[in-house]
Amino acid sequence: ILIGVTCSPPQNYPLYIRSVPTENELKFHYTVHTSLDVVDEKISAMGKALVDQRELYLGLLYPTEDYKVYGYVTNSKVKFVMVVDSSNTALRDNEIRSMFRKLHNSYTDIMCNPFYNPGDRIHSRAFDNMVNSMMMQVC
Repeated sequence: ILIGVTCSPPQNYPLYIRSVPTENELKFHYTVHTSLDVVDEKISAMGKALVDQRELYLGLLYPTEDYKVYGYVTNSKVKFVMVVDSSNTALRDNEIRSMFRKLHNSYTDIMCNPFYNPGDRIHSRAFDNMVNSMMMQVC
């Protein structure tokens, strides 16, 4: 599983990337960057409906042979991407959605920290612990 958080447009650089196991980390970085284009396409296709909508979960962005890529966008256009092994059939859509909500809540906690500069890489033990616990549940 991989979890990535990227900055809002136009930069779209990663704020946080974590993968388990770490042996294919470069491949996962490529997958996250590729999925950003799909997220942008979905956002532009939804247009006004996304703005009116409170649910920012984009669902399955695209499946590959080995992985399923899911997306989520915050109101401030920060994107969350989750890459899950295709063989993991235990994860359902509502579980992925709740995982993204936990990520969003934890990200909001980071943004409320007066010592965090928006746009900087995320270096938070609390965020790391939350991501690790989510990954251990899935793996």
